[in-house]
Amino acid sequence: MSPKDYLLALVVVVAWGVNFVVIKVGLHGVPPMLLGALRFALAAVPAVFFVKRPRVPLRWLFAYALTISFGQFAFLFSAMYVGMPAGLASLVLQAQAFFTLAFAWLFLREPLRPRTILGLVVAAAGLALIGAQGGHSMTLAGFVMTLCAAASWALGNIVTKKIGRVDLVGLVVWASLIPPLPFLALSYALEGPQRIATALAGIGLTSIGAILYLAFIATLIGYSLWSRLLSRYSAGQVAPFSLLVPVVGLASALLLLGEQLSAIQYGGAALVMLGLIINVSGAWFAQRVSRLRS
Repeated sequence: MSPKDYLLALVVVVAWGVNFVVIKVGLHGVPPMLLGALRFALAAVPAVFFVKRPRVPLRWLFAYALTISFGQFAFLFSAMYVGMPAGLASLVLQAQAFFTLAFAWLFLREPLRPRTILGLVVAAAGLALIGAQGGHSMTLAGFVMTLCAAASWALGNIVTKKIGRVDLVGLVVWASLIPPLPFLALSYALEGPQRIATALAGIGLTSIGAILYLAFIATLIGYSLWSRLLSRYSAGQVAPFSLLVPVVGLASALLLLGEQLSAIQYGGAALVMLGLIINVSGAWFAQRVSRLRS
């Protein structure tokens, strides 16, 4: 990977890691369902007029939009609204990697390798430690909803596998047209028209900045750069960078929001990261060991 592309990968990691702090800030002025509607409306318009629609059947476009976009962020925004810390959210959301493997085994009959099972067990132990600390710096409801967000993301990954090779930027932009409607419907039902009107009438520069960041930097720029890297290099070269997202998420939450974790939560976070490393880098490590022996 060239130095320029290493830099681009780090830009994506920082953009996605800080994303969780930005969500927390955005939720201070805008309720979660309305925030989701605004995020995806801006991600779709005006980009949809300049990005070609991907050659994807409508049913798969809707399936992608309702899982990886609407489902994931409806749960994530709600989780953070009811007390899930930004740093822990960035970490627990990475459980999507293991949900994806489980769903791929269940729906696509893809085999589960020993390293995958080992990584899953280690990460599950870490999540159990974090969940057991429900009364320390987070709510149990927030933790459970973050896991639901991870499961929704994983279902979206399965949909992406079924779609096959496609322009990821076009898929993200055109799929962003769909979530605003269910987000607005939930906002009307759960948050109420009065709260929507109050939030929009009193929206401040901080909330506007958060929405712009979520729509343009985290969504459009992040996915554009990530898809560029995936088009140039193998998934094995690019995927390990995603391990840095929760590192940036935890660090930025500590520095910008002053979030503190208990010793047990730090231990759980370390186990989750170890499980992810085993899953992502296990094949590379096994190949290196095999070469050394031969």
